[in-house]
Amino acid sequence: MAPVSERPIPGVIRQLRPSDLLRFRDHLLRLDPSSRHDRFNGGIGDAFVAAYAERSFARGTTVIGYLEGDEVRGAAEIHECAGHDEPTAEIAFSVEPQLQGRGIGALLFERLLAHARAMGYRHLRVTTHPGNDRMRRLARKFQARLSFQAGEAVGVIALDPLPPVAETRGEPWWPLRMLGFGRGAPVASTRAIGR
Repeated sequence: MAPVSERPIPGVIRQLRPSDLLRFRDHLLRLDPSSRHDRFNGGIGDAFVAAYAERSFARGTTVIGYLEGDEVRGAAEIHECAGHDEPTAEIAFSVEPQLQGRGIGALLFERLLAHARAMGYRHLRVTTHPGNDRMRRLARKFQARLSFQAGEAVGVIALDPLPPVAETRGEPWWPLRMLGFGRGAPVASTRAIGR
């Protein structure tokens, strides 16, 4: 049998719709205690998780899901942070335990960056507990600059601004290029704050 990291990834990644609320909730409820602790930075009960899923869709959170068949098995979330000088969002990730270590988190991160940039965000924040090595590695892979604040690891990713329309005329809209349409398929550009 092939190592976990080499097994094919049969699912799809897409933005979740309001009609996917129950699928998203069920995904979060299936997280084992360790994965739930990593996602929410603490021990959280089922009632909190169900209410959290409801609030996410009610408050306009963008949720990108990894789906196998009709079930959400991983998710990346964009939560807007009001009150910042530049458009800023908090991001969060969850992948069910049996699928971890297969690159699904990185695929979700790439799609999340494209969505966040298309929405005009300039900074993304990720917060996790210091023991969440998987999330810290993923954040560093995408050039998040990590620091420790009040017992948490806080990362910030700065996104390059969208190019003016005049510079992109004749080219497919850049997220379509990321999906393989048109010339080239560049990944969303990021840069770490302070570099």
